[in-house]
Amino acid sequence: MEENAEIWREFYEKALSKPHSQRTELAVRLNESSTQVAVDCGCGTGSDIDYLEQKGYQVHGFDINPDSVAICRDRFGSKTLVEISHSSFEYYDYPNAGIVLANSSLFFADPSKFQKTWVSIESCIEIGGVFAGDFMGVEDSWASNYRSHTAPLTESQVRSLFEKFEVIRFAERNEHAKTSLGKMKHWHIFSVVAVKRVQ
Repeated sequence: MEENAEIWREFYEKALSKPHSQRTELAVRLNESSTQVAVDCGCGTGSDIDYLEQKGYQVHGFDINPDSVAICRDRFGSKTLVEISHSSFEYYDYPNAGIVLANSSLFFADPSKFQKTWVSIESCIEIGGVFAGDFMGVEDSWASNYRSHTAPLTESQVRSLFEKFEVIRFAERNEHAKTSLGKMKHWHIFSVVAVKRVQ
């Protein structure tokens, strides 16, 4: 079996037992738009989708990994408010949304198309809507020579993405710590929660 596929499979097995992100609850509280639509970019096993659906959101989740898509389609197949797609950041057709989540997923966007991807994400968020997600910093172990492409950014590059937003939270993590599979690595992550103010 291909090594990448096996690693992702192990990750998803562990992720299935995890609850939704507290940051997703914050995004719901902050959403001032009239749009009860959420997009979960790189939705993994769907813990945030489950929470958002329970809050009455129409949820669009997508992931490039077929295992993730299969898990979510099995998990939410009977939920009329949930739509799961097999797609990449670069080619997903983003619906107008009040919330866009990108929890530890934009790390793996195609760096050569990152600006186009960000424009698509930014454009789909309604005024008063919320972005909540993570960006890989340049000091991360996976910023270079990782098994798949990654999209590391400097702090100033991340901040420049949010000119049309009011940044509610901006946090930097820069430390050695274990992955969910128990391996040590250096983490360098910028986590952002922001409300869109200008179209």
